[in-house]
Amino acid sequence: MRDIAVTMLVLLGLFYTLKKPYIGILLWSWLGYMNPHRLCYGFAYSMPFAQMTAVVTVVAVLFTKEPKTIPKDTLVYLLLLFIIWMGLTTLFAFEPDEAESQYIKILKIQLPIFLTIMLINNRERVNQLILVIVISLGYFGTKGGVFTVMTGGAFRVWGPPGSFVEENNSLAIASLMVIPLMVYLRGISPKKWQKRLLLFSIVSMCVSVIGSQSRGAFLAIAIVGGYYWLQTDKKVVSGMAIGIFGALVASFLPESWYQRMDTVNTYEEDASAMGRIHAWQLAINVANHNFLGGGLNLWSKATYSQYLEGFDPLKNIAFVAHSIYFSVLGEHGWLGLILFLLIFIVAWLHCNTLIKNCANQDDKQWIANLAKMLKVGFLAYLAGGAFLSLSYFDLPWHFVAIIIVLTKIEKNTHTQPVEKKVSIINVNNAKVAISSQGFVKR
Repeated sequence: MRDIAVTMLVLLGLFYTLKKPYIGILLWSWLGYMNPHRLCYGFAYSMPFAQMTAVVTVVAVLFTKEPKTIPKDTLVYLLLLFIIWMGLTTLFAFEPDEAESQYIKILKIQLPIFLTIMLINNRERVNQLILVIVISLGYFGTKGGVFTVMTGGAFRVWGPPGSFVEENNSLAIASLMVIPLMVYLRGISPKKWQKRLLLFSIVSMCVSVIGSQSRGAFLAIAIVGGYYWLQTDKKVVSGMAIGIFGALVASFLPESWYQRMDTVNTYEEDASAMGRIHAWQLAINVANHNFLGGGLNLWSKATYSQYLEGFDPLKNIAFVAHSIYFSVLGEHGWLGLILFLLIFIVAWLHCNTLIKNCANQDDKQWIANLAKMLKVGFLAYLAGGAFLSLSYFDLPWHFVAIIIVLTKIEKNTHTQPVEKKVSIINVNNAKVAISSQGFVKR
């Protein structure tokens, strides 16, 4: 029954995509973030729904008369340059076959990102995309929070199978990125039940993040919480809320959680932590000796043996970067890392500009509010990603696309001037105009 339901929803979405191509972006996002077919047990489990959506969406885009433009934006140029640079490093990769396979996967991720920039072009579509992302990832985070409470935090929460966020650590970071979007949706939701449901999901996802027993997520939630507290005008109330929430969560967490977090202080005795440090040293060595880096998926025993002094395959168990920064550094060199960082720096600056330009304007305030939440989402990714291999995860790149879209909308939206009420009266046979700016004798 579940297989039939998912298949029917996909087919219905494909039908509407032919009429309105932007529906394909929403469908693609649902399939990519939630992986609903992986929750089935029959024929739908292995169906290539994402590929079908890609083909139909591209065909619909080619034949639609709707305007399709990519704005001339610094972020667009940086994104294109980074993709081209990754293609160049793939040509000279240490592991050419695996690098080529990974690069094709990255291109498949970037295609809907650019289609988002082209097709999501107004407030309604932006909000629909935000809602799809929230539902897709919020489902696992909310369910995970309830599961954590029911089990006393004794078990870890896992994401959708076969996705970037299948691992508990990755799902925790994705949840932290989605929570700000929930805050935004809660602010624009017209009904009380919607606000209450979103508040329940926000709290549940925070519990899920803590219950993930992810050290990177614990650091990220601390940084995000601190940043949010510094930005809010209600520091006393928000500070008390954060403190009460933390105390309640800490009261039921098992001893295993505290032991896991304590390994931060004893990292030299932790094989996982030392594996990360060795991987980071490898990335630095590879980048220092190769201008193009080692290419995608360079993390092999052969590379470790060549570039890491004293390599022992029995002790060095981490054959992945476990960091978005060192992953890009090792695979694409110092220039690749600079391009990667520039994208998020410029995206952050774009958010600041949007907040400044749109604040206190009725028709643009929603842009400022969303930009604020996207900054919090970026902070969660950049903090938590320091310990996870999520360099090519869809969500932060979708955030970049949304910022480009918001910038385009802001430039195309002109604030309507306030209509001035003018009355004409006679005073001693002289006409006097009374307006919002004062008296003008005629």
